[in-house]
Amino acid sequence: MTKQEKNEVIDFLKEKFGQYNNFYITDTESLTVAQVSKLRRVCFDKKVEMRVAKNTLIRKALESIDAEKYAGVYDSLHKVTALLFSENPKDPALILSGFRTESKGEKPELKAAFINGDVFVGDNQLKALTKIKTKNEMIGEVIGLLQSPIQRVIGALQNRPEAAAEVAAAAPVEG
Repeated sequence: MTKQEKNEVIDFLKEKFGQYNNFYITDTESLTVAQVSKLRRVCFDKKVEMRVAKNTLIRKALESIDAEKYAGVYDSLHKVTALLFSENPKDPALILSGFRTESKGEKPELKAAFINGDVFVGDNQLKALTKIKTKNEMIGEVIGLLQSPIQRVIGALQNRPEAAAEVAAAAPVEG
């Protein structure tokens, strides 16, 4: 690879790191060509961008953007590395987890994940990453929590005339 080609790859990676707040670093070394193709297809279907690059070029791209911000990721750059870029921080974790379940294997292995400024290192983090709530899920929960008391008040007000009629009917008439 010439110096010009390396610089093009670094520029491309810098653009991707700038475009996405979330990326996963995975080890795809022991996967067959067919498995890698299948993983790429699943990623494409879920709108997750998968790229394979040399570790030194990934590191140079990250260092040129913000060396301190990505410092926790550098130790994960070894062996064969595939990067998964996504708008949704949960999608790559679900893809990796589902792929493992389907293939009954331990690969692809999660080396690290960078989610909105936080670094998750190690394959043991994958299960926790599948449980991350997306922005829309969080908004839905907050709206549900805010609506709950209002719905109770409205329900109580709507049922009040019926309750009053039942109490009046059940009360003995004194005469």
